[in-house]
Amino acid sequence: MSFATAAATTSPSPHRCVELRTIRATRMDPDGRFVQVPIAVARIAGSDDDDVRLCLERLGAVEIAWTDLALPPGIAADYVLDLDDDPHAVGDVAARLGPALADLGVRLELARDFPYRIVQDAAVRAEISTDDDEGDWFELHLGIEVDGRYVDLLPAVVDLVSSGRLALPRGRKHVSLPLGPEGYVTLPRERIARLVDVIRELYEIDGFGPGGGVRIPACHPGYVEAIEDALGVRTESSGRRRRPRGTHEGQASVPPAPPEGTVRATLRPYQRAGVAWLADLHARGVGGVLADDMGLGKTLQTITHLARTRAARVGPPDLVVAPTSLLGNWRREIARFAPQLRVVTLHGRGRASRLEDARFADVVITTYALLVRDLEIHAARPYGIVVVDEAQTVKNARCQAHAALRTLDAEQIVCLSGTPIENDLEELRALFELAVPGLLGSRLSFREKFADPIERCGDTRRLEALRRRVAPFVLRRLKSEVATELPPKTEIVRHVDLGSAQRDLYESIRIAAHGAVRKAIRKKGLAGARLDILSALTKLRQVCCDPRLVPVGAAAHVAESAKLTALLEMIEDLRAAGRRALVFSQFTSMLALVSEAFEARGIEHLVLTGSSRDRQGLVDRFERGEGDVFLISLKAGGAGLNLTSADTVIHYDPWWNPAAQRQATDRVYRIGQTRPVHVYELIVSGSVEARMVALKRRKQALADALFGEGNGGGFSEEDVEHLLAPLADDP
Repeated sequence: MSFATAAATTSPSPHRCVELRTIRATRMDPDGRFVQVPIAVARIAGSDDDDVRLCLERLGAVEIAWTDLALPPGIAADYVLDLDDDPHAVGDVAARLGPALADLGVRLELARDFPYRIVQDAAVRAEISTDDDEGDWFELHLGIEVDGRYVDLLPAVVDLVSSGRLALPRGRKHVSLPLGPEGYVTLPRERIARLVDVIRELYEIDGFGPGGGVRIPACHPGYVEAIEDALGVRTESSGRRRRPRGTHEGQASVPPAPPEGTVRATLRPYQRAGVAWLADLHARGVGGVLADDMGLGKTLQTITHLARTRAARVGPPDLVVAPTSLLGNWRREIARFAPQLRVVTLHGRGRASRLEDARFADVVITTYALLVRDLEIHAARPYGIVVVDEAQTVKNARCQAHAALRTLDAEQIVCLSGTPIENDLEELRALFELAVPGLLGSRLSFREKFADPIERCGDTRRLEALRRRVAPFVLRRLKSEVATELPPKTEIVRHVDLGSAQRDLYESIRIAAHGAVRKAIRKKGLAGARLDILSALTKLRQVCCDPRLVPVGAAAHVAESAKLTALLEMIEDLRAAGRRALVFSQFTSMLALVSEAFEARGIEHLVLTGSSRDRQGLVDRFERGEGDVFLISLKAGGAGLNLTSADTVIHYDPWWNPAAQRQATDRVYRIGQTRPVHVYELIVSGSVEARMVALKRRKQALADALFGEGNGGGFSEEDVEHLLAPLADDP
């Protein structure tokens, strides 16, 4: 380690120098009393040239003759470095003075008691440590050597973080950190600012470890790399200290790995990068969330990862946990792309006998419900890679399936979801508790440090901290970024006006429901009245869809259905143009009414709901050209289907979750689609549906804020009042 007394660019004259020291001078305080104050001063020795004085004054020093300072007897000085003796200002002048004087051929000398150590090279040491009891966490230690002794810098940096004193006067380029009795160490402001950003985040979120250092998640290499970049040094280790493995801090830094010979498919460049990313996480012993846009091949990338890992080692089977409706798709896709893998499906008749066979399989496939039912057996067996498909299914960390997944003994857990956040940030934490346990802390800690500041207060700094923390473990690509060959997609909101009878029915139900909801909120609070609110909103949405859906006597006397009439007109126009459509609704009873109307008009169609037995058979029939329209319930067919023979999507009734609707749309708008796609959303003007659209945008903003730009928001009692407001005359 070395400290500079002057950074010379020419050879300074031995007879010309500026001496810096600290003295105790006398000055008058605001109450008119004379007091002694410590002050840093400069004395010009040798030739007193104007250029030396000009140099001092340009850096902010003030000529003592123009101050009210009285120097001690026998002390000579020409300039005071800073009238307030601010450590940052004094250190900044001292650090910049040496090089400036050297350019003039003047030497800078520091008195032995001058308390500012000016860093000339990478003098700060960074160490990370871990002990056997804290294997999931590292501790960061920062120090500097002063007169042969190691001095801990971390308390000074943390104090700077907590006090917010890094905002310095304009032109200051250095920061002085207190070293206790040793004085100060002066560092370049740019370097310390980058360091403070990292330390602030770690200190505020993770705090201190038992060894007195700031805690760092052991699985996250980005923090260590950021500290090294800030200091310009490599971290050191000693004793039981070690460096975290891996260097991945973003998607672009992962080199694509060739999958040749493991799957019967030609992967696109972004898919190869995705496989390499999964392999990199596996090598580091952590999982991740593959959150690619729907239709970009998450299943193929995952199968390739399973096949490549299986080819490289002999070990326990991998496990795929998926919704029941997607079991067949996983079987078919593995057989198509990696037929060498032995697959056992734990579902249907004979499941009990196949549980024993599963021990010798390459890949075991089961459902969330059956995982819970067979948990005692699964928990007793080791697994290689556990794939959690449609992971938003377990977005509630307190559900049985989530608890079952946490008990599994697995090398890696990979969550697949095109919609990692559907409503709030708690859903993201639930996924990370599976993929990278502990990274986001406990539920209470996460709410205190991330969810509440971001969702309630719009804290952009904490949002950035969360984004940085999850970035190495989330891979998300959008179609617009990687599938540029896709045709255009046009989204259209078609407003529908209710007739007088249907409008009157809407208002009568709204008035009664609004009163009931207000009463429930007063009695139980907003959270306690959730079911009352949903019940009221559902009735209003049903009126918008078709009066026959509403279980009230008055509805039986309303024969008109404005939205169904609009749909029938649209379908006739689409058929005449040679286009084929998917129609989604959350209400299976509405699909039954639509099917009845289609049959009356001779419109060939297919219907897929949760009660449909041969789901894949219906899909195959439609893809072969059977039927002009496919009626699909949002829950049964919103995921896992490839229906690119259609070019039109109609959302008959909007749902709260924009991600679910987008996922349904992507049954058509995905790789393999060659024709322009039109997406229609039927909205009753001025109704609860129109207001839902605005609230959906807010939910989408939450996901965009974490994986892109922007800020998310919450849900309030004012939102409920807005939704239950009278039917408006405009959209």
